[in-house]
Amino acid sequence: MPEPGAAPGLVDVARKYASTLTDTKGVTLPPAELERLLLSFAEEVAEIPTRAYEGAIQRFTTLFSAAPIGIALADTAGLIVEVNSALVRLLGSTSVRLKGRHLADLAATDHDATRIRAGLERLRTTDIDHLTERGVHLDHCEDGSLTTNVTLAWLSGDRIDAHFPVLMAADADDIRLLGERLMHQNVHDSLTGLPNAQSFANRVEAALAAPRSEEIALVYLDIDGFKVINDGLGAGVGDRVLREVANRLSAAFTGHHDGFVARLSGDGFGVVMRGADLTTQDVVRLVERALEDLNEAVYLGGHGIGVSASAGIVVGWRPGGGHTEMRRAAELALHRAKENGKAQWMLFDPAADEHDRSRYQLGAVIAGALENGEFSLIYQPTVKLAKPDEIAAVNAGLRWNHPEKGELDSDEFYPLAQITGMTVPLGKWLLAESLKATSRWRSRLGDAAPDVCIRLPRRFAGDAELVGMVKEELDRQGLPAQALRLCIDRQSMFDAKGEVYDSFGLLAELGAQLVLTISGSADLELIPRLGLPVRHVILSGPVVDALAEHPTEADVRHLGQLVERAKELKLRIGAEGVRSDEHAARLRQLGVLAARGAFVADSATGDEVDEMIERHAR
Repeated sequence: MPEPGAAPGLVDVARKYASTLTDTKGVTLPPAELERLLLSFAEEVAEIPTRAYEGAIQRFTTLFSAAPIGIALADTAGLIVEVNSALVRLLGSTSVRLKGRHLADLAATDHDATRIRAGLERLRTTDIDHLTERGVHLDHCEDGSLTTNVTLAWLSGDRIDAHFPVLMAADADDIRLLGERLMHQNVHDSLTGLPNAQSFANRVEAALAAPRSEEIALVYLDIDGFKVINDGLGAGVGDRVLREVANRLSAAFTGHHDGFVARLSGDGFGVVMRGADLTTQDVVRLVERALEDLNEAVYLGGHGIGVSASAGIVVGWRPGGGHTEMRRAAELALHRAKENGKAQWMLFDPAADEHDRSRYQLGAVIAGALENGEFSLIYQPTVKLAKPDEIAAVNAGLRWNHPEKGELDSDEFYPLAQITGMTVPLGKWLLAESLKATSRWRSRLGDAAPDVCIRLPRRFAGDAELVGMVKEELDRQGLPAQALRLCIDRQSMFDAKGEVYDSFGLLAELGAQLVLTISGSADLELIPRLGLPVRHVILSGPVVDALAEHPTEADVRHLGQLVERAKELKLRIGAEGVRSDEHAARLRQLGVLAARGAFVADSATGDEVDEMIERHAR
């Protein structure tokens, strides 16, 4: 049965005429009418294979004409009856000159003609339908011999026993060149033309497998601030800068100690060197020269673009970890170079590597530790200097009770939380637990209960959901916004997008008390200049430390001026890092109202601060 919508098949045609012949209403058909019907039936049946045959012919003709390889169709005797344009181009001939020749006569040598004839005979006497002969020399009209790969095949004819030979030929040199081009693309970076990461890995593995008498060095370089170039001037300019960097690195390292330069990532490049006379001094000298070369401006489209790079260096790697571990070591050295100010190099240090491994392992499990209840609140009370037995506020922070490493303070894990994206979850937990404790103090002591002060990490302070989270937690605990103090320093206040500044404005409108940590007059003057909604300032750092023991007249005068200016701005002044009662007394004389530090308590647990608050309230 034909498909829906297709022309009628043989069964449909037979049924139609059978119905006509049987439904004669009892009248015998005249012979002429019967003959006409039978002829019509035969003609319609004959058209069915004709339509399918014509469709197949059309498809074959299109394929034959458009094929990119040369094809010659022959008759049963092997004489060419048709060639396509690809074969004409391949042999530099014409269709007229090629037609009528035997397929074997296309060969340039007797040996190759014999190979073609043998192949045709094999097709004729066996069940295989095609075979390929490589390196067959065909006759080119102008260039002489042409090396090709030839495939011979049979095409079925309109009779069961009729088969027609076909020869298909492709230029072996073109195939080789295509293979070489694909191979080159597979192991090279398309933008810079340098070897790619896979090629680099193979080179490093080969160097590691070299005799022990040879030294090996790996350098990982990364462009500093490439995102600024790419985003500021466009990806097109960024690509041209990368190509220029690739050229300069190649010029700096190629030809020295078997230097091999590759592009490993977007703006990351690798260099591997080897040799019996290779020393650390040699590697450092080459790296320094390369960094100097990169510092020369790249002039593109009228722009003198400054480029700098940082580098991590590994020399003498033989622990057996393979290229992956060696590259990881170079990356760690590179990260330390960037942490130290960029535009410089750093040698891999196994001791520092072990320390970094330990830190990164710690950072990787913060999420699980938070979920497993390993974090707790740690407090530091702030007392009124005029009445040291009264607590003005309690600063709340986080402590990690690590099952193996013991108690870890926030400065040991917050930097890692920033890397792993756990700053906001930790901040949420700190906010919720601190307000829960504040609610407990207020339920017992009423207005005598102290405010709670939370120092916000920069990432949490800039979170778009911060204001909503604060309001939600205050409502949940039934607390007025004035019970919460939020502390931040100058660096965290002024993020690039202004999100922290905007959030603090909304928090001030909500009623929360905002606190700015300052270390000098420049920080203090930001408040009136920018209209910051700050109610408290906390003196911190050298300006406070200078009054701890034997302060000079200049130290006293400097801090006194800060306090006087803060009073003019109607700000309440506190201090942190106060070491002793004498230290606190000097600060009080200068007008500081409250302080925290070792003179009260460096830190207190939840139970300890509860007892301290109860005692001070009484």
